[in-house]
Amino acid sequence: MHLGLPEITLIALVVLLLFGGKKIPELMRGLGKGVKSFKDGMNGLDADASKKAPASEQKDEAQ
Repeated sequence: MHLGLPEITLIALVVLLLFGGKKIPELMRGLGKGVKSFKDGMNGLDADASKKAPASEQKDEAQ
């Protein structure tokens, strides 16, 4: 199944009508972050885990 120009145009118009012009960039930004997070996870690079210290170390620093 191949998508031609008329099909892509129709899909774009439906998305525009459903979400509005202001919401689409926000949705694309979230999608990009999700894809990046997925790729990092597949490569074994968990950015959140490397940035955060374990809970026991955070307790020691607070006292």
